[in-house]
Amino acid sequence: MSPATLADWLAYIDHQHPRSIAMGLDRVREVAERMGLARPARHVITVAGTNGKGSTVAFIEAIARAAGWRVGAYTSPHLLAYNERVRLDGRDADDASLVAAFEAVEAARTGGDAAGDVREEIPLTYFEYGTLAALWLFGRSALDLAILEVGLGGRLDAVNVVDPDVAVITTVDLDHQDWLGSDREQIGFEKAGIARPWKPLVLGEADPPSSVLGHAYSIGAAAWRIDNDFFLERIDADRWRWREVGCELGLPLPRLAAPVQLRNAATAIAALRALDEGIPEAAWAEGVAAARLPGRLQRFVRDGVEIVVDVGHNPQAARELAAWLDVAPASGRELAVYAALGDKDVAGVAGALGGRIDAWFLAGLDSAGPRGAPVDVLAGRLADTVAGRGDRHPDVDTALSAALAQARPGDRILAFGSFHTATLALRWLAVRGS
Repeated sequence: MSPATLADWLAYIDHQHPRSIAMGLDRVREVAERMGLARPARHVITVAGTNGKGSTVAFIEAIARAAGWRVGAYTSPHLLAYNERVRLDGRDADDASLVAAFEAVEAARTGGDAAGDVREEIPLTYFEYGTLAALWLFGRSALDLAILEVGLGGRLDAVNVVDPDVAVITTVDLDHQDWLGSDREQIGFEKAGIARPWKPLVLGEADPPSSVLGHAYSIGAAAWRIDNDFFLERIDADRWRWREVGCELGLPLPRLAAPVQLRNAATAIAALRALDEGIPEAAWAEGVAAARLPGRLQRFVRDGVEIVVDVGHNPQAARELAAWLDVAPASGRELAVYAALGDKDVAGVAGALGGRIDAWFLAGLDSAGPRGAPVDVLAGRLADTVAGRGDRHPDVDTALSAALAQARPGDRILAFGSFHTATLALRWLAVRGS
């Protein structure tokens, strides 16, 4: 029996996800051809990077929408509902649209094509199903711009079946080494695979790996680097400036917190400027101010205590968290609720935060499947850090409750470590109300 609801479809495609599968784009391209997928929008921007992808997508989307464009954005993972992964004109795709898209993918995957010919069944991963579904929806929505966020790496990621007009690499750092390589050069090469010959490649790092610049040079892609080809300058407590040769924009500070968000916003502006399309001057400021993204230093208050939820999950993200703590310290103590997947550099994360955390509350992530780490395993991997001496709790809910019970007015609780951690924290907060 065919799945009927979105929940049924998500369970189905999760069950269909192969235990092992050949890396590459051939399978996805074949299914896309069978579906007769058209170009998803008049313009396409693809965004890769170790950190900052989601925020950069949010800035691009908000500015383009402020300019009056119809915009589709495909991102991952989601926090509370799968629908978050596919946005059409600023709204999450509804269940019925996603069901129709999955039906189209499944019909093509299992052997059909637009002409009705029977062909060999093609296996797809969970992410590949979702990518094809999003592209199917975008192609039917008369979009001015589609923004595609890479799931993992870039060169072999499913979104790379689409040729972007502009490619963006936000940052390159160590993460997913089992898949992408053991150092920045190897990882950078994988991410640079989204670049296209003679098209702009926007880089959110002033000093990216030489593999990125080398690949851009080899294919004739025009690399455009922050602090080299475009610049950001803080003006005062409320404003900043973006500039390149011949263009200067005075802008409000983003509502997305953390110092790094200025770099993400600057990178997003450069990506849209690289399209060489007319954007009204007011749209730049309106979009920067309007951009929102759940789980990025998202703030709540419970029982007089500030609680901040963040998806940061690797040492680079932890360094950005540390920078934010330095410029926005709590008036009281900093309490950390930390839960991480088993394949992450947890000692590197704890080391990046240094002595900024006054008390650690470690939590297990058994609910995250085979990659989840029970709390005793997490504590063992943190044994040589101050975090390893933190209180241990079986799950995020229990850790948050314990931290809140110990917190005093003026203290701040930072819940972070993975998208799973952020999801569980947001659900815990929803249950507790405002």
